[in-house]
Amino acid sequence: MKLTAKLMGAVAGVAMLAGAQAASADGHGITVGYFLEWPMPFQFAKVNGMYDEALGTTVNWVAFDTGTAMSAAMASGDVQLSVSQGVPPFVVATSAGQDLQIVDVAVSYSENDNCVVAAVHEIDKTSAGELAGKKVAVPLGTAAHYGFLKQMDHFGVALDSLTIVDMAPAEGQAALAQGSVDMACGWGGALRRMKESGNVLLTGAEKEELGILVFDVTTGPSSFLAENADMVAKFLDVTAEANAMWADEANHAKMLPVIAKDAGMSEEDTMSTISTFVFPTVEDQLSGKWLGGGAQDFMKGVADVFVSANSIDAAKASYADNVNTGPLAQ
Repeated sequence: MKLTAKLMGAVAGVAMLAGAQAASADGHGITVGYFLEWPMPFQFAKVNGMYDEALGTTVNWVAFDTGTAMSAAMASGDVQLSVSQGVPPFVVATSAGQDLQIVDVAVSYSENDNCVVAAVHEIDKTSAGELAGKKVAVPLGTAAHYGFLKQMDHFGVALDSLTIVDMAPAEGQAALAQGSVDMACGWGGALRRMKESGNVLLTGAEKEELGILVFDVTTGPSSFLAENADMVAKFLDVTAEANAMWADEANHAKMLPVIAKDAGMSEEDTMSTISTFVFPTVEDQLSGKWLGGGAQDFMKGVADVFVSANSIDAAKASYADNVNTGPLAQ
């Protein structure tokens, strides 16, 4: 299994770039990373210029296919904020020395991040041991990677018995459909299409019982957040406003078409995906379950799992300094 070398190479690249982080916004506005096929209420605000108006500057948006790519873009200074970055890629980057901080909990989605086994194998949770010797597509350093490691540990499947290939979710889905891998892990639209070729081993609820939480966060370089706290607070305020709008079903009719188009999805698929998402309120995010302590403890747990899997060299003693609740509280 060549898992460690590939992930550590990515970690090293991020660490080398860490010194190039953008320190502040300039007259050209800020650039924010997000995912396609990952529909969220903020996209309604994005399309309607609500962020530009609130921040008083242009917000440029760029799409990524993995959270590890987001980390690299923030390290290079090309991106100042990332919406809905997975916690595991954030942990990978910060464990390698990249100075990033979490500013909010973007979404919780235990049902929308998973691994799918090709139907031809007829493997389910009662026969997961039969995965030994199989080829698996995993986007390394992501939430899907963490969930994969935890599931394999739960089922007692040795990682060195598998051939693990680093693939973004869309690539893994295509490989699964073509029969070139036996299992693929991912999220969003790619996961939805993966399920057309096979089945999951555990449901979202079953994963949560094992302590496999799945949530994304809004992140940014610490220097940028410190020097632009008011701007970041306004950005989070718009996000919270969009979430509150979506929470009222009376707004779905006007918001859904906009979100679907921006996500590059049909309205039907968008509704199917977003209905599995939970968008915590600001009050919830600041509570002990999330940024008041729970997220910090969870990140330490994620890092320790990656260390035990030889995916990263070492975990930080604590990830408390990688959470900045100032803008959200403001």
